[in-house]
Amino acid sequence: MAGLTLDSVQLSWRREHLVVSVEEFDMNLSYRAGVFILCLSSFCLQGFSQQQPGSVPETVQTGQVRPDLPPQNSSQPSHILLDVVVTDRSGNPIPGLAEKDFVVRSNGNLQKILSFRAVGGPTTTEQLQPPKTPVKIILMVDEVNTSFDRVAYEREQIKKFLSQNGGKLSQPLSLGFFSDNGTEIQNHPTQDGNALLAAFDQHESSLRTIRRSTGFYGAEERLDLSLKTLSRLAATEAQEPGRKMVIWISPGWPLLSGPGVDLSNKQQQQLFSTIVSVSTELRQARITMYSIDPLGLADAGSVRLFYYKEFLKPVTAVRNVQVGSLGLQVLATQTGGLALNSSNDISAQIAECIADANAFYTLTIDAAPADKPNDFHSIDVKVETPGLTARTRNGYYTQPPN
Repeated sequence: MAGLTLDSVQLSWRREHLVVSVEEFDMNLSYRAGVFILCLSSFCLQGFSQQQPGSVPETVQTGQVRPDLPPQNSSQPSHILLDVVVTDRSGNPIPGLAEKDFVVRSNGNLQKILSFRAVGGPTTTEQLQPPKTPVKIILMVDEVNTSFDRVAYEREQIKKFLSQNGGKLSQPLSLGFFSDNGTEIQNHPTQDGNALLAAFDQHESSLRTIRRSTGFYGAEERLDLSLKTLSRLAATEAQEPGRKMVIWISPGWPLLSGPGVDLSNKQQQQLFSTIVSVSTELRQARITMYSIDPLGLADAGSVRLFYYKEFLKPVTAVRNVQVGSLGLQVLATQTGGLALNSSNDISAQIAECIADANAFYTLTIDAAPADKPNDFHSIDVKVETPGLTARTRNGYYTQPPN
C-alpha cells in the first residue's frame, strides 16, 4: 500500500444544494449560525493511484529524497514498534519508568513486550548513553492551508522560539516550508537556533496559487497537495532509523466531510485504501504527527476546532470511511502526537510538542496475523501508576499472506 495517495477529488453539484467543508466556512461566522459545513448533492472521489513497488515520488525535500532506496515494505510486519510518551495530569512527559510499568493490549488482548528502551530520565548505566537512533524533529510551516497574515505571525513566533536560551535548543531541529511551489526541508538538524534563524530569514513565503477563497475546488486541491507531501515525506523518512516528530503548523487540511456527502461503494473502497496507506506509511517511517493551529484565539470557540474529533475513531471497514479520517488533527491524535489550538503563543506550543522528545519509551510487540485485507488491530498502552497517561499510535493495519 506504500505510496497510495489521493490524486484528485472531482465534485459535481447543483445550485440548489449548498457546498460542504468545515475548512471553507467564513471564520467570522459564529457557531450559533450553524454554518460549519458546505453541502454537495454529489461527491465523487476518483483517481486514487498506487505507485509501482519500489518507486519514489519526485523530490519534496531538498537533498533528502533517495530514489535509489525503495520504501520499506512492512505492511505485513512481524513486529510492531511503539514510541510511547507518558504524561502526568499537567501534560508533562514522565521519565524513569520501567518495562514492568507498562501494559499493552491489542484488540483487547494482553501483549508481551518483546523489547523495551527508555529515552530520557536515565535510571541505568545503559540509559545514560544517548539513543542509538536520535529523534528527528521537523518543524513544518504550512503556507498552503494558512492565510498570508497568519503565516507572517507564525514566522514571528517561530523566530521567538528559536531565539530562546540564547539560541540553544533542547533538541536538534529542521525547518520545513510547505507551499504549492514545492516543499523545502533543511538537510541537517541542529540545536543551533541562531543558525536556524539565519536560514529562516533567507526563506521567503512562496506565492500561493491555491487560495482559501477559491472555495470547495481550492479545498480539494489543498487536500490533495497536503496528502501527497505527507506521503512523500514518509517515504523519505522510512529510509532513516529512529523516531521522527513532524510538527505541522496549520489550521488543518480540508475535511470535505459532513451531511450531504455521499460516496459510492467504489469511492469508499478507494478512500479506505488511501486511509490504510497513509497509516501504514507513517508507521513504517516511525513518524508521530503534531498539529499547531496558528489561528489561535481568533478561532477560539469555532466548531472547526473540535469537528475533527468526529473522525478520530479508527476506520475498520469500508462502510465507515470519510475524507475527514485523513485530517491533520486526526492523524496527529492517531499517531500519538498532539493537536493544539486556541492559543496565540505558538512558541510555547512548539516547546510543548518538542518536550515529547525529552522522555519517551520504545516498546516492541508481536504483530497479529491478518484475517482479511486491510485488517485493523487496535493498540492500547496503559501505565500502572495512577494519574499517568500513555500516548502512542492507536493501531495498525496488516495484510494476509500472498
